[in-house]
Amino acid sequence: MSQIKIYIDEDTMDSDLVVALRSRGVTVVTPLDAGLTEKPDEEQLAFATECGCVLYTFNVSDFYRLHTEWAGAGREHAGMILAPQQRFSVGEQLRRLLRLRATTTAAAMRARRQPWLTPPWMRFELCCCSAHSP
Repeated sequence: MSQIKIYIDEDTMDSDLVVALRSRGVTVVTPLDAGLTEKPDEEQLAFATECGCVLYTFNVSDFYRLHTEWAGAGREHAGMILAPQQRFSVGEQLRRLLRLRATTTAAAMRARRQPWLTPPWMRFELCCCSAHSP
């Protein structure tokens, strides 16, 4: 079972969250790691896709728009986690991301057909979407 790798975009990047995820064995890549700080969202998504990482962002509207554009063009990505900005503490984000990672494979993230998915245990607005959505 291939576990998801996470690309945390600039809007979502919090050093405490990155350290906490990495200390728990999660592969996390940031724009700082990749030399992509201040680069356009399209480049962020392209890089995450190239690395096979699920993109985690608070920038819901821009990345949902990109998801829609990519899907319309037949382009694929590894999936997205779109969450409301600054609604959850680092600890709460950590718990929810670890739960998602424990229950979802990388292949399942890529294969998602429904763009808006809110598992009952998450109890918050979360979009897990892939470029395969209708």
